[in-house]
Amino acid sequence: MNFVDQLYRKIDLDNTPKRIVSLVPSQTELLVELGLEDHIVGVTKFCVHPNYIRKEKRVVGGTKKIKYEVIQELQPDIILCNKEENTKEIVEHLEKKYPVHVSDIFELPDALEMIKQYGEIFDKGPQAKTLISKIRQEEQSFKEFIANKPKKHIAYFIWKDPWMAVGNTTFVHHILQKNGFINVFGGISRYPEVTPSTMLKLEKLDIILLSSEPFPFSEKHIEEARKLHPTAAIKLVDGEYFSWYGSRLTEAFTYFKTLH
Repeated sequence: MNFVDQLYRKIDLDNTPKRIVSLVPSQTELLVELGLEDHIVGVTKFCVHPNYIRKEKRVVGGTKKIKYEVIQELQPDIILCNKEENTKEIVEHLEKKYPVHVSDIFELPDALEMIKQYGEIFDKGPQAKTLISKIRQEEQSFKEFIANKPKKHIAYFIWKDPWMAVGNTTFVHHILQKNGFINVFGGISRYPEVTPSTMLKLEKLDIILLSSEPFPFSEKHIEEARKLHPTAAIKLVDGEYFSWYGSRLTEAFTYFKTLH
């Protein structure tokens, strides 16, 4: 069987994979949603959904540092990676021994395409189709919900010391746009470092969003963030709903309604 991943790499499989190693947390959650939990043999230490998965499967490292000897012991039929989450070196090392699928997610259609590809690779076509349909329905409902909402200028922070925001060419930026938000750093690529002086110079900024990941922003950081801009409101947000692009999207749009 021949497949092509989201980097247009060819993947040759003799049979439907039965032993799966997932190196991406949101994709691990997706596998479970598709009914593939019993076939997952390895996950990362960041695969926190479902919350029991790391206790029941072998942990093969993080997303950037992998224990190759553990993967070798697991003898996977396929390894699932992501262009942003995992390094090029990891993919190149693993593909010498195993079939490797690499996802590349910047917009919602990319996420839906990945779900479709998983349905084909793992013989879960009906389940993938149902999931895609549900996400599209949720997206349409949310689109109608925010149709007449005023557009807010926002800054979405993922780190502090130094402060780092979300720029364009990221999935989070795309989701911010889906929310009708205007990203004040949308003209800068990726994840720019932002100084307090830069923040104070912003003429339009309605809300500062503090993400729960990768930096665990919490109530204790609100006052510090408030110093970045005198008039902007501060909101703590669940970063998983903005950055996890698998089955988490079925719940994301309901969550986004609470932010408006």
